[in-house]
Amino acid sequence: MKEQVIVTAAVTGSIHTPTMSDYLPITPKQIADEAVRCSEAGASVVHVHARDPKTGMPLSRIELYEEMLESIVSRCNVVVCITTGGGLGMTTEQRVEPVTRFRPEMASFNAGSTNFALFPALDKIRDFKFDWESEYLAKSEDFIFPNTFKSMREFIRIFSDSETKPEFECYDAAMINNIAFMISRGYPVEKPVYIQFVMGVLGGITPGSENLLFLVNYAQRLIGDFEFSVCAAGRDQFPMCTQALLLGGNVRVGLEDNLYLRKGQLARSSAEQVVKIIRIARELGIEPTSPDDARALLGLKGLEKVIL
Repeated sequence: MKEQVIVTAAVTGSIHTPTMSDYLPITPKQIADEAVRCSEAGASVVHVHARDPKTGMPLSRIELYEEMLESIVSRCNVVVCITTGGGLGMTTEQRVEPVTRFRPEMASFNAGSTNFALFPALDKIRDFKFDWESEYLAKSEDFIFPNTFKSMREFIRIFSDSETKPEFECYDAAMINNIAFMISRGYPVEKPVYIQFVMGVLGGITPGSENLLFLVNYAQRLIGDFEFSVCAAGRDQFPMCTQALLLGGNVRVGLEDNLYLRKGQLARSSAEQVVKIIRIARELGIEPTSPDDARALLGLKGLEKVIL
């Protein structure tokens, strides 16, 4: 185990819909307020998506990101990691536009294509607040989240030109090999490589201690100099994040991944989950990093180089 851990809060995402929780932030103000609360609770990184402020539908509009970012950085020193995953059906250009516009310190980089299935949620919900929700979930049954080698080559060039650190999202073991391939081809991937093992999405690797051990060992063999973080869907969030702490990794919590604080109790804020994982970490003798310590550990360029 390490003495310090980077705690990331993913405050809204593009998976959950407004019907699933009244606490899911959707407007730029709500998302920014949540990010600041998470920073105050001890998160050193916040991960943000944009949503339609009227309906909560995931989308990519630069003015929404601009409003969020300006509000966040004016109130705290947290590292902001912008998504390039976007929402179902967005084009590659739409997904990467926030990186080219804002040149953030860090952004998500999906390391391969995968089935990204949300449709089983329809088994539990019949009545939705907004018409788009059921259609959005249903179409994921026939959806492949595309991240081809061509698009990854283009993405990594844009990231490099923007001095934006890629947070490589790995939904399965093959994506570790994809990162190693990019490094072997001389793509501009600076070390330490930062990998996030995403567990529990239908279409990706299932949560489990043995699977996480395999992923970490595989990355050690293929990549070597890397830092890793773990996020897990739903009820597996805290067990898998605790496992990550035991293995010397970092953690991600937040309403993007899990709407609950504990069984049967909805989290009213991602900050509540930040407080919980920090309490668990401290029981193990691990302290949360400050944003500046996280910047130093990951080799980030600094907030002053982000364009707003």
